[in-house]
Amino acid sequence: MKIRTLAAAMAMTIAGIIFLFARAAEAQAPALHVLASNGVQGALNEIIPQCERAIGHPLAVEFGTTASLKPKIEGGEAFDFTILTSDAIDALIKEGKVAADSRSNAARVGIGIGIRAGAAKPDVSTPEALKKALLNAKSITYAAAGASRPPTDKMLASMGIADALKARTLLLPGAEETSAAVRDGKAEILITLISEIVSAKGLELAGPLPKEFQTYVSFAAGVSPNTKNGEAAKAAVKFLTGPKAAAAYKAEGMEPVK
Repeated sequence: MKIRTLAAAMAMTIAGIIFLFARAAEAQAPALHVLASNGVQGALNEIIPQCERAIGHPLAVEFGTTASLKPKIEGGEAFDFTILTSDAIDALIKEGKVAADSRSNAARVGIGIGIRAGAAKPDVSTPEALKKALLNAKSITYAAAGASRPPTDKMLASMGIADALKARTLLLPGAEETSAAVRDGKAEILITLISEIVSAKGLELAGPLPKEFQTYVSFAAGVSPNTKNGEAAKAAVKFLTGPKAAAAYKAEGMEPVK
């Protein structure tokens, strides 16, 4: 009995030592520099710990609008891999800034209407109802350089209310600022990607845009041709665009891109 107890204790000790060595090796592995769109921030925040364990490298992620991150890449900023709108990734591949054979689709998301948590939800289910809700709002906000701005501008113009809303519209740099404006009561309605509304603290989704105005923004990932951690970067992209990440995207109102 004593021999068995001693053997069990030794096995536990060895297992503990192996675990500590594994964690130490992981801690010493270089961090991967990641440039990622605000549109996937909520999902990535959920699955980054799993990804880090899977690839054995920590991820240092810089979030921003695609419009702000793409010029950084074009300007030569060092990175290991990036997740941006699909159009931006394709453009960067043509410019030689992202390796073509590393491209992988992540997810796509529609545009929605966000409000402060607990506020009365406006009806935005039809073009007529949405138009009424926007005209009745004391103020609205959306990102000046966000991926959802072009379709938002087009929608407001087609409704014929763009001029009427100008004085009540706060155009702010990105998702963090627009979400804060609604949360702090500076804006009543937010128009942006559904994923940015769902992941923002203090906000609620009033609903997606009606199908007549709905536009989907797709995201893809790619590895820098100049990365010094190519295998790890490819493994991270595979994880973050694979089946293990699908549930996190879905939870943020996103859906797979085939």
